[in-house]
Order: sequence, then structure tokens, then C-alpha cells
Amino acid sequence: MKFQDNADSGARKARGRPRDWDDKTEQNTIKSLDRAMQVFEFLSQSQGLTLTAIADQMDQSPATVYRILVTLAGRDLVEFDPSAQLWHIGPRAFIIGARFLRRSSLVERARPILRGLMDATGETANLGIERETAVLFVSQVETHASIRAFFPPGTASPMHASGIGKALLAQMPEDRLQKLLRGSRLQRFTARTITDRGRLIGELALIRARGFSFDDEEKNEGMRCIAAPVFDMNNEAVAGISVSGPTSRIRDDSIEKLSRPVIEAARQLTSAIGGEPR
Repeated sequence: MKFQDNADSGARKARGRPRDWDDKTEQNTIKSLDRAMQVFEFLSQSQGLTLTAIADQMDQSPATVYRILVTLAGRDLVEFDPSAQLWHIGPRAFIIGARFLRRSSLVERARPILRGLMDATGETANLGIERETAVLFVSQVETHASIRAFFPPGTASPMHASGIGKALLAQMPEDRLQKLLRGSRLQRFTARTITDRGRLIGELALIRARGFSFDDEEKNEGMRCIAAPVFDMNNEAVAGISVSGPTSRIRDDSIEKLSRPVIEAARQLTSAIGGEPR
């Protein structure tokens, strides 16, 4: 085995950055790239702008701004609406932003909390977010038991037949909830699926009062789920944490006991992302 002398290794420049890393003078910046990022950031603050509006408000020539926008559009970072003659932020910007969130926010911060929840309950712990009218599962820590629930990241489930989904529905503003329910068909998956809107609204009121939701074999026969909402800094429910397992382990007499670590895990994640619990 070969060892590197400390003096020699200390003399080498740090990996990933040049010797003049701390020099922020103009010689170490790419002016055209910097100008492009200024346009990109400026556009991100609006719901859509014309080329003329961007150029005027940024005090740049329309020709320069147009070249920048066309270049960014080639990478799907911005997009053009020809009917309205407006420029918007593009889908690639969302994808890049989502990668940052995976690194530094909800999913990353949830991992140790999910592991702790799985250890405390012995059941699979899940993290899900709302996506249109469904719950999108974005992270999971599986139980070591032979019989287990499995919702790999990317799996979607209708909100009305999901523990996390009902936990999120229970925290929605009334007008948004009514609009969502009017535009959705409450599909039946098992004999226990709630397909009546009035009954579902009544259950959501119960969920708000007790602080957790319960999926009683409503999506998959033989499987149960207990979930609680996660809130952001605006006091809005942005995710849900749950434990899932077979009815043989999540029995009627264990629901209350299992709900406590689920609620606590949701509170921990709320705090970790700077949120305010209700």
C-alpha cells in the first residue's frame, strides 16, 4: 500500500476547484453566462413575459435577450408560447429544482425519520406527496418482516383510498377539496373503499380531529395504513408519513398505539423542513 506524504498532499490543490477559487474578479467569470442567468432568474419571477418586456425591464437589447432565450429554450429551461407571445420557465428548470430538493430537502430529511419510524413500529414507513389527484410515494424504508407493504418510489395511489391521501385531503381548504372531489371519480378497489363523497367528507373531519388517518384495506385487501400530515412554513400540508402492514399485525387494538409514533414522525419532519404544525 502506498501512502502520500502529508506535506506533499497539503501542497496539492483541493479536488474540484482551481487554485484561484476565491478570486471572484471578472477574469474568472463568463460574462455571457452570467447575463443569461440574470435573464433566467428574472423570468422565473414572473408568470410569463414578452421579449420586449424582458429587454426593457432588464435594460438589455432585445437581440441579446432573444439569443439568450433561444439558447435556454434549446435546453428546455425556458419555453415560448407563440399564441400569447410570452416566454415562461420551462420543464427542465423543474427537473433540476426537483433534484436539488431530493438532495437537500424533504426526501433527504425524511430518510432518518422514516428509519426511526420503521424501527419504532416494525412496519414499513412511507413518505408521499400530492400529485394531481393522487399520492406519489417518494421514499420508503421497508420492514424486516417477511410479509410487508411495498410502494416503491414513483408509485401513485388515488387519494381517497390511501392513508397519506386522506391525511392530505383532510387538511385541504374547503373550496379546493370540493373542487377536487367534484372532478374525481371515487373508484372502488375493495369492499372497504369509500366511494360516497358524503361519507368521505365525514371521515376527513374525524381525521382532522384525531390527527391521523387510517386506510382499512381500502386499496389492497389484507393491508392497512396509518398516516399523518407534514406541514411547511406556510402551515400547508405538503406531504404525509405513514406505516403500512398486514391486518395480522395492524390490528384494531393496535391502531391507537401505532398512530403515536406516526404523528411524532410527521411532527419531526415538519420541524426539519422549517414547517409549522397545525
